[in-house]
Amino acid sequence: MVTETRTTCPYCGVGCGVLVRVEDDGRTTVKGDPDHPANFGRLCSKGSALAETLGGDGRILHPEIGGRETGWDEVLDLIAGTFKETIAEHGPEAVAFYLSGQLLTEDYYVANKLMKGFIGAANIDTNSRLCMASSVAGHRRAFGSDTVPGNYEDIELADLVVIVGSNMAWCHPVLYQRLAAAKAARPEMAVVVIDPRRTATSDIADLHLALRADGDVALFNGLMAHLHATGHVDRAFVAWHTEGFGAALGEARRFGPHELSAVTGLTQAEIAAFYERFAATEKVVTLFSQGVNQSSSGSDKVNAIINCHLMTGRIGRPGMGPLSLTGQPNAMGGREVGGLANMLAAHMNLDNADDRDRVGRFWHAPAVAEQPGLKAVDLFEAVGDGRIKALWIMATNPVVSMPEADRVRSAIAACPFVVVSDIQRDTDTARLAHVLLPSLGWSEKSGTVTNSERRISRQRAFRAGPGEARADWWQFAEVGRRMGFADAFAYAGPYQVFAEHAGLSGFENGGSRDFDISAHAGIDALEYERLRPFQWPAPAGSMPPDGSSRFFADGRFYHPDGRARFVAAKGEAERRTNWGFPFVLNTGRIRDQWHTMTRTGKSPRLSAHLAEPFAEIHPADARACGIDDADLLEIESADGGRVIVRALLTDRQARCNLFVPMHWTGETSALARVNALFPGRVDAVSGQPALKHAAVRLRRHDSPAHGFLVSSTKPEGVGTDYWALARADHGWRLELAGSEPAEGWENWLRRVAGLPPEADVIGYHERTGTRMAAFAGTRLVAALYVGTGPVAVSRAWAAEQLGQSFADPHRRADVVAGRPGKGGMDKGAIVCSCASVGINDIRAAIASGCGSVDAVGAATAAGTNCGSCRPEIRRILESMMLQAAE
Repeated sequence: MVTETRTTCPYCGVGCGVLVRVEDDGRTTVKGDPDHPANFGRLCSKGSALAETLGGDGRILHPEIGGRETGWDEVLDLIAGTFKETIAEHGPEAVAFYLSGQLLTEDYYVANKLMKGFIGAANIDTNSRLCMASSVAGHRRAFGSDTVPGNYEDIELADLVVIVGSNMAWCHPVLYQRLAAAKAARPEMAVVVIDPRRTATSDIADLHLALRADGDVALFNGLMAHLHATGHVDRAFVAWHTEGFGAALGEARRFGPHELSAVTGLTQAEIAAFYERFAATEKVVTLFSQGVNQSSSGSDKVNAIINCHLMTGRIGRPGMGPLSLTGQPNAMGGREVGGLANMLAAHMNLDNADDRDRVGRFWHAPAVAEQPGLKAVDLFEAVGDGRIKALWIMATNPVVSMPEADRVRSAIAACPFVVVSDIQRDTDTARLAHVLLPSLGWSEKSGTVTNSERRISRQRAFRAGPGEARADWWQFAEVGRRMGFADAFAYAGPYQVFAEHAGLSGFENGGSRDFDISAHAGIDALEYERLRPFQWPAPAGSMPPDGSSRFFADGRFYHPDGRARFVAAKGEAERRTNWGFPFVLNTGRIRDQWHTMTRTGKSPRLSAHLAEPFAEIHPADARACGIDDADLLEIESADGGRVIVRALLTDRQARCNLFVPMHWTGETSALARVNALFPGRVDAVSGQPALKHAAVRLRRHDSPAHGFLVSSTKPEGVGTDYWALARADHGWRLELAGSEPAEGWENWLRRVAGLPPEADVIGYHERTGTRMAAFAGTRLVAALYVGTGPVAVSRAWAAEQLGQSFADPHRRADVVAGRPGKGGMDKGAIVCSCASVGINDIRAAIASGCGSVDAVGAATAAGTNCGSCRPEIRRILESMMLQAAE
């Protein structure tokens, strides 16, 4: 039977609706849901490739204790017993949960209830601490609650959109395309991008400000002072609905024009252009993301932005307000249930005795935590020094994603009892587990997620989980039952968890709290299955709102006196570099990958665009360091962290700055876990680590041999100084560098590629390099290309040959050469992942007369789906047109 399921994308916080069609034979296709109000049918490259990530290779299929498969009863009894014994001997603070914005709200809710209500401690934190904690802190300081005031519609209604610390084009592509479409329809709409890098997002900008690292507070404080000096203050709104304006303004006036220019790295003319646009435009939306949050001054950055909207009254009305772009698919849902160590469920406050009492009575909880728990960085420090003796990690990979990643790995390895719930068995973190639990993944689990505009959507299962995989909420509930709390965790399904969550949101609320979805408190299984996307608040008795809801237009906030607070933002643009470590290191996502690639890494076309770890470096800096494009770089921090990555020279990178993506792990690279370079420096208010600003040094990493391998089987035991592994159609691709192995390249190829003894290996070896291809019968099973520098080979073409038949000796020679023979087609490096269009395809289209990005799209399909590659297509077009004019 053919089925079609409405569900939600599991990647970023945009929260796109997805339609999944499963055919009788099991073939699965994915497309955007045209009726979902977040995306209206659009999907990015990652969402479009979801069907390609459903393979079962590497899945955890059964519970394991010390590598031994076992049943659920034994493993759950062990977890519950060990946690109870640890608590009895060392107290509830000796156990901890570390969760993820990948979890569904129902999973988060049950975990939070178990830890804070029944274990009686608050040592439950989440990787959302790494992503959105400073936004939470800024919201709570300004508004009295973690409230996102506006919605996505405001982006399209604004006359000025300011994008701060966000490469939307790659990290929130569907929202970026909504913005691009709105600007195309209204060319007078202005866009300002504030980012040290000139990213793909800058392609749409009227003004790009290459701000110095952590100069945000100074820039927005200066804006506040300018708005006051030029008479752009909504005095009635400030007088009637706010407190603290004078102190905040006094701090904002601290820098004069010259000092402001020095701190921000911007010219006075650039600063003036931005300030004048902001002052003259009433309908302003300020979008901000990780460049703001991931900072030791992140909370002050958020409040400096909010201050400018409060003083002008530009908040809560159509086309106006600050809007935090959430990094993960359910970081917002985690915040709603109190998933952070310093929060309670339903946006209640852990440090408020009345809220603790209210939650305790609703849960019938014996021991509600009375003080905040350890935030992520402190939590793993406590694991390392032995204060935490039992740790449960779920749906995240802190050995890669945490700062001081090497220390975190050592801490987890030394912990007496570690439980890891995940879907993949060989993550860097799962390898350290004493107990490994098989969880359900996207496509198998059922629950809800909340996106960046407060919209709650269903994530629905459309296939059964493999082996004995179970839902995450079920795992926590079963442990809670075995710890003696059976009545509190007797859920028949996720709908009952959601119903309880909704009930708590309205319990003794009466409008005193922002988060209220009690309209769904009595939801049953059928209603839950049919639940359509909705925005909160949705209190009991309310009708679903028409269009999009907003907060604060009426001037009512959630501090006890109902007034907002200006915050005197004092974050400094701290200079961390010195003569020994002169480069500022920044990190983040790339277009086609997600977090540590446990899902996106399964898709060959998502790996085709950027298949190995790299560092963006300005050409002038590269020349000064003796580095050429595609050389290997060794980057080192003062704490001894070290990575080896490929050099990517680009003038879109600021001088004395480097950008290295966060995605590569010990599974996919030899030495590219970039967060090992970042110290555990955190924002003093939010506890969020500063993952955008570390001082590093670099040098060229010289290797006598560089190579490229394609293989039908996963390469094992590579053993070179540098390697980076990625999927390819019908196999794998591997970049490598190091010394020639003692066994010789042919024997190395046979071993690493797992070639059968009868495989026929042909090729040649000479002083400048080695090229060889291996065939099983007529089928190509591997090819290896080695040279003294980065090897010249058509990588995309070579990978496409895997599994093909090569009976003709001449065609075999083409494989050895690493390029198509006469008349063959080579698409070149992939530019558009959605349609698998290469740079040679695009150049051919331009050469044939396609004079615009749209024309190239019409000829090749490049840029016609998610649009994330359009800036790159435009650069290729401009480069070719410039060459033609010379």
